[in-house]
Amino acid sequence: MNDAPGMPRIPQQTGVPILRLGDVLVTGLLNELDDKAALAFTDELTTRIVSDAARGVLIDISRLEIIDSFVARTLMELTTMARLLGARVIVAGMRPAVAITLVELGLQLTGVETALNAEQGLLTLGWQRMPRPAAEAPRDSLR
Repeated sequence: MNDAPGMPRIPQQTGVPILRLGDVLVTGLLNELDDKAALAFTDELTTRIVSDAARGVLIDISRLEIIDSFVARTLMELTTMARLLGARVIVAGMRPAVAITLVELGLQLTGVETALNAEQGLLTLGWQRMPRPAAEAPRDSLR
């Protein structure tokens, strides 16, 4: 990161893809983040919220098989930061084992909205897939 006075701050790249669909950013956690990667991901995502004027963020965690207190806290903090920047965050695709672990550890994702899957999350954020154009009706042949 560039923290020199007067220089624009450039977020460290985490390798976690962040896609833009209209005014919604879509990203996912593929594995557990360590402290450094989590901070870089938070920095990169909040920077993108501002630069892309995103009003919504979908974080797909369907690939996470485990979650610990650090990742849970990171998701809560990220949600709070995004709200302060004017974006709504939906965490989608939580596996049953992850939900059970959170409950067993007494961890609550306070302030974090969830959805069963990415499609539901996008719908909750108001993003809609454009309908496919109807196939053109066959033309009558001239007789």
